[in-house]
Amino acid sequence: MAEYDYDFFVIGGGSGGVRAARLAAAMGKRVGIAEEYRYGGTCVIRGCVPKKLFVYASHFSEAFEDAAGYGWTVADSHFDWPTLIRNKDREIARLEGLYKTGLSNAGAEIFESRAELVDNHSIRILDSNTVVTADKILIAAGGRPNHVEGLEGHELAITSNEAFDLPRLPKAILIAGGGYIAVEFANIFHGLGVETTLIYRGAEILKNFDMDMRRPLHQAMEAKGIRILCEDVIDRIVRSADDRLDVTTSGGRNLKVDEAMLAIGRIPNTENLGLEKAGVQLDEAGAIVVDPYMRTSCENIYAVGDITDRVQLTPVAIHEAMCVVETAFRDNPTSPDHDLIATAVFSQPEIGTVGLSEDVAANRFERLEIYRAEFRPMKHTLSGRQEKTIMKLVVNAADRKVIGAHILGPDAGEMAQILAITLKAGCSKDDFDRTMAVHPTAAEELVTMYQPSYRIENGKRVD
Repeated sequence: MAEYDYDFFVIGGGSGGVRAARLAAAMGKRVGIAEEYRYGGTCVIRGCVPKKLFVYASHFSEAFEDAAGYGWTVADSHFDWPTLIRNKDREIARLEGLYKTGLSNAGAEIFESRAELVDNHSIRILDSNTVVTADKILIAAGGRPNHVEGLEGHELAITSNEAFDLPRLPKAILIAGGGYIAVEFANIFHGLGVETTLIYRGAEILKNFDMDMRRPLHQAMEAKGIRILCEDVIDRIVRSADDRLDVTTSGGRNLKVDEAMLAIGRIPNTENLGLEKAGVQLDEAGAIVVDPYMRTSCENIYAVGDITDRVQLTPVAIHEAMCVVETAFRDNPTSPDHDLIATAVFSQPEIGTVGLSEDVAANRFERLEIYRAEFRPMKHTLSGRQEKTIMKLVVNAADRKVIGAHILGPDAGEMAQILAITLKAGCSKDDFDRTMAVHPTAAEELVTMYQPSYRIENGKRVD
């Protein structure tokens, strides 16, 4: 076998790339990893982690209001944006350090540079303009927000990347998009006191989620004061004389805001990586094509995470990376299981979901039983808040297996993670019914819905 500088070289220092590099290095493999920006990738640096910190920050405005119903008098509160940014930056730096320490302790060689393929076994480290060789290569360079370059004035807009580091908190913001990133940021900015408008081309936000989650969340957001404009898109963005933004929509609306944020999809980072030199095939969207074992069209090159544009979630990239190590170095070909992946939308109220929505299930199964509960959370009985919690189970009537679980309400994401175990294990509705409730909790509704709210037969509702 030809002698290479490395047994394994990873391009991309995000969650997937770091996990693969660390595991392979811990096995005694000679591993190199290159990252051009910061280790930790989108999730840690400008994605899930800072977003969740911002979600926590935005909750306090409602928490102060709710406290009154429980006898607390909260003095005049004041939010300081620079303090949040400073504390967020400190935590992100700590996490980045942990990622790099883990790699170093495992024995991986770290390059803080962009890296590009020269051929299927050679990688150029741009900062030093040196070429290294590797037996096996992993591409884990992730994705980036779509800047919509065809939109007039797109250069005046921000994306989720810039939202985490704005020099000042805007007084008014327009967010374009209806997916979880757009919805979460709409709730974040509103909770921090920003006049917030969400604009989305579809008829309802959060496409592909269950409708019993989408519509009630829309209503709850509007009740808070978030303006939602559906079936409309931004047509033009112009900087006005007062240094604010004048935004025109295709529906004839004219909006004046301080910031316009584009949250309408992400693009795989496949440009200028030298993929064509190595014979790595891309699909029509520019994503790397992989087989069930994350192998690209070049046998010794693998790809995981957002750059493959399959399931854009951090835990998925990490799991795929672990499968690559099993396949490439343990003689144990392992394919990731992308079925029944739980997910959460950290909106206010929150959504947690796993499995099939009612609409999708109705197209796959002849008969369904739908169990649905809607109630006011106990916490809100004294706070006076009118938001409702909704819990829904979608059951295949033929074998009583629970094939979908959906929650709108406080801590929905936490509950979805536990529910994912039960659905993955193939639990039936009878298993749910045999489970004793924990009282008083919201989650007890999941095991006390004994009778179907309605049934679906051949795609049609039967009450």
